Amino acid sequence: MDTGMPWTQFDVDSVDDEYERLQNLGVEFSIKPSIFGTMKYTVFDNTWGNNIEIVTNL
Repeated sequence: MDTGMPWTQFDVDSVDDEYERLQNLGVEFSIKPSIFGTMKYTVFDNTWGNNIEIVTNL
C-alpha cells in the first residue's frame, strides 16, 4: 500500500516574513514564495522527508 507523500500545512500571517525568518535559521526551501490563486505559499522539507507548507490567504 502506497501511503503517499507526507505533508503538513501551517497558516501564517505573512509567508514572506516566515520565509525570511526560517531562511535566517538555515532552513532550505524546495519552493520559494509563490502565488497560486488567492494564496501565497512556500514549502520546505523537515529533513525526514516531510514537506512543510506555510500559507497566507491573500
